[in-house]
Amino acid sequence: MAQLEQLTPPVYAMDTVVSRMRALDAALPERDGIAVFNRVYLAVTEEIDRRLDAGEFTHAEAAITLDVRFAERYLQVAEEGRPPACWRPLMQFRRHPGVRPLQFALAGINAHIGHDLALAVVDTCRTLGCEPADLEDEFDRVGDVLVSLEERIREDLMPGPDVLQIADPLTHLLGSWSLERARDATWSAARALWALRGLPDLAEEFGQRLDAAVGFAGRMLLTPLPD
Repeated sequence: MAQLEQLTPPVYAMDTVVSRMRALDAALPERDGIAVFNRVYLAVTEEIDRRLDAGEFTHAEAAITLDVRFAERYLQVAEEGRPPACWRPLMQFRRHPGVRPLQFALAGINAHIGHDLALAVVDTCRTLGCEPADLEDEFDRVGDVLVSLEERIREDLMPGPDVLQIADPLTHLLGSWSLERARDATWSAARALWALRGLPDLAEEFGQRLDAAVGFAGRMLLTPLPD
């Protein structure tokens, strides 16, 4: 098993990722579903960058590699518009007037965490010549940033308490999805994909089924709701 202290990986520029997200923010209409998720993800990426600068990651180069590999999968979808199954619901419903901003944000998080992060772990292991276990601390720290921001996202985008008091369907819909559960499932999926790397047919089938399952959950999160 490779030790991260001994690795000399290429350094990926976090500022390039941030610049691309800012360019998307400037180009997309504010109410667009991808724009809503992009603002959330930009805030997450800026917070991770701040924590990297503060020395909060034990293996900064590994954390940067994971974060950039992770971001590249989203940016490819947002910039090129050729989404895998997990992103298709958000791309299809991004301008639907019956879908609320919080639904857009969580559907994007669902696609990116549930599918892209597992593949990004595998990408990073191949780049650095390490095992998923070597990245667990970095994976957990990135996940902790997401969890810490999820509450703020809900507060910023959730309708007011008067709506919640009358049992808004959004409350019930969003109660069916959990970032913590998604993160745990992603770590298991990443380990499974890595274990299957010597069996490409099985690895591809597993990845396709993961993609489809995450896309199904995303479609449910984007159910149009009455005002």
